[in-house]
Amino acid sequence: MASIHPDTQIGLVALTVAELDRSIRFYNGVLGFRLIQRRDGTAALGVEQTPLLVLAEQPGARPKSPYMTGLYHFAILVPTRADLARSLRRLAETRYPLGGSSDHLVSEALYLSDPDGNGIEVYRDRPPSAWPVQSGQVQMAVDPLDLEDLLAELERDRRPWQGLAPGTRIGHIHLQVADLRRAEAFYHGVLGFDVTQHMPGALFVSAGGYHHHLGLNTWHTRGAPPPPAGSAGLRYFTIRLPDEAEQARVAQRLQAAEIPFAQRDGVLALRDPWDNRILLTVGPALPFEEVLTVTP
Repeated sequence: MASIHPDTQIGLVALTVAELDRSIRFYNGVLGFRLIQRRDGTAALGVEQTPLLVLAEQPGARPKSPYMTGLYHFAILVPTRADLARSLRRLAETRYPLGGSSDHLVSEALYLSDPDGNGIEVYRDRPPSAWPVQSGQVQMAVDPLDLEDLLAELERDRRPWQGLAPGTRIGHIHLQVADLRRAEAFYHGVLGFDVTQHMPGALFVSAGGYHHHLGLNTWHTRGAPPPPAGSAGLRYFTIRLPDEAEQARVAQRLQAAEIPFAQRDGVLALRDPWDNRILLTVGPALPFEEVLTVTP
């Protein structure tokens, strides 16, 4: 079976929210995203001029139940440990509740939820040379994170908070699914992501030896249905492929597996077995116009 191209990355994440103004205040004022463009109930936010997050307003949208499939969290990868420390200090300054924190051996992470209950991870990677590997699989754990030691980074790097640092991107996305075997068959067997770790009730896959670009778990959702239409939560996420040739190879695998997809303006749109919408794009980023209008 062919692996997906090693330069593949997660691109941007699009969410349905109940109140756009409220969400912009959070993502801009608390997390430090820059508002890039806003139009007709939709906003694109990111770092510098790179859109990383799309928010689409649906008044009255209710948070997704944790016992339904869909988004578990999306993960914001910051460039340095000092950047992660600044995010932690910003949460403290704004008194926004931190949901948890962990040392995953390969990374250090902070966890929280947005005003609609969408899960968020903010993390920094350790150097790949420090990632523990056993029997060909990257080893991850859920150890306590020393928050005091993390904040001590700011004694050495005293730059003030100026929002998310240049180079910040979406590092991975974690989904709740109903069946891990079907998840592995789709994300590994068809799309071509390599399996990096199996854990009880969870599977992690990646491209190019990264610890994971996708997490997939059934901790609360084994056999569960997708959320009802109109829920807050994941609208779609993009997988960035390096070139059109790789997009064509993935399309061939989708055809062979008889998985429906649509292709328009260089974007390939499909859904996973739990109706999560995925866009396979080529190149560094979608243009703003496509970011705000695409409806997979």
